[in-house]
Amino acid sequence: MKDFIGRTRELKALEQAYASKRCEMIPLYGRRRVGKSELILHFLRKRKGVYCLGKRAPAALQLQSFLHATAEALGAPLLAEVSVPGWAEAFRAVFSCAPKKGKLVIALDEFQWIVQACPELPSVLQGIFDEKARTGGNTLMVILCGSYVGFMEREVLGKASPLYGRRTGQILLKPFGFAEAVEFFPRWGLTDATLAYFVCGGIPYYLKCFDVKKSIDMNIRHAVMDEFSPLSREPDFLLREELKEVGHYYALLMALGDQTMRQDEIAERASVPLRSLHYYLATLEGLGYIARKKPLVPQGVPARRVRFAVADPLLRFWFRFMYPCVNRIAQSGTEATFNQFVRPGLEAYWGLCFEALCREALPSIYKSEGVTGTATIGEYWDDKVQVDVVGLRDDRRLDMGECKWGTCPKGIEKELYAKIQKYPNPDDLTIEGRIFCHKKPVRLSNPAFRWHDLPDLHRAMQAGNA
Repeated sequence: MKDFIGRTRELKALEQAYASKRCEMIPLYGRRRVGKSELILHFLRKRKGVYCLGKRAPAALQLQSFLHATAEALGAPLLAEVSVPGWAEAFRAVFSCAPKKGKLVIALDEFQWIVQACPELPSVLQGIFDEKARTGGNTLMVILCGSYVGFMEREVLGKASPLYGRRTGQILLKPFGFAEAVEFFPRWGLTDATLAYFVCGGIPYYLKCFDVKKSIDMNIRHAVMDEFSPLSREPDFLLREELKEVGHYYALLMALGDQTMRQDEIAERASVPLRSLHYYLATLEGLGYIARKKPLVPQGVPARRVRFAVADPLLRFWFRFMYPCVNRIAQSGTEATFNQFVRPGLEAYWGLCFEALCREALPSIYKSEGVTGTATIGEYWDDKVQVDVVGLRDDRRLDMGECKWGTCPKGIEKELYAKIQKYPNPDDLTIEGRIFCHKKPVRLSNPAFRWHDLPDLHRAMQAGNA
């Protein structure tokens, strides 16, 4: 596996900021484990820069940690011994030791923890940055990195922040897409790499926990189920790092599992009062752990009630399979629990994951087919019909897709045709059917709809990333 995968566009943005003829301030944020720190460190490999990782620590220790980091990065050991009353004096001491030529990069990682201990820091940074921008030309590049998206958008990007208006760019780092995620497993076939993506999603840390020398089943047992494995307590870590009242969030995620539910259904199953449910759901949504869904319909058709689902693949897998089996794992061991309670439900679970992958792939398929214009991708459901993939295009065309991870039944085209007839289409949009499958049948004599199998999705998404 390559040491560093993807992030081409993000690296280019950082490199352009470094090469610019002005001072730069780049907020870089995204959910935990998405690879923010790795991106910064990779960018700094060939550049003179300070990387300081914030900690849950008092203000004095945060300041001391910053000075130690700068002393090592700049080769100025005396900086580590400097006694300063605050951040403004610390920055001035650092600038006095910085190289006279070139742009100095200062990256403050886990910025939210530093600010929690040092609430004056954003105002100090504002003053320092304004001074450098006014008198120093292109001598400074500040990267502010944080995991809590809500904090970064409020305290760094928001109008009430002292830093508002200072950013010269921003990077919201998202999980890898399918085409990049499978690059973590060059020795595996496409099917196994896809199953790893179904469990880990596009989070680099999770993907690196899977061992290509083991089967998918063994990786689930050893990397997720075993109590000493790296991912066995990951949901607990994520929730406790970011949230208070962890019990309510556990209850909501456990209630959802791999299902899609209305708010009243979640409240009833999780035993959380409906009047306070919105707050908890909004918090989980802000962290990227859950997502709201509604049926995709043409303009003018009344939308049905919003539903919620777990969006993070590892959390979805863990709360579907691991959380209900914690006691069984302790009593019977991982192998017996996997064979009795996990493996029987995997095939159906892979099917749900494949539906999400097909929706992810459809924009790349459009691009490969030369479709111009924009499209909204989603799904549709009502009391009578469930449509796995809906592509609502601005050229008055509509794509509807049926997804099958297992063997495609012979009547799948008739099944999709029947669903098309039940879809609301008052504007008489031209509808095309698409069938997404793991592997195409050997014979497709005069198919009524377009067929796409897993290799087709992979090729389209690879080309889309090129």
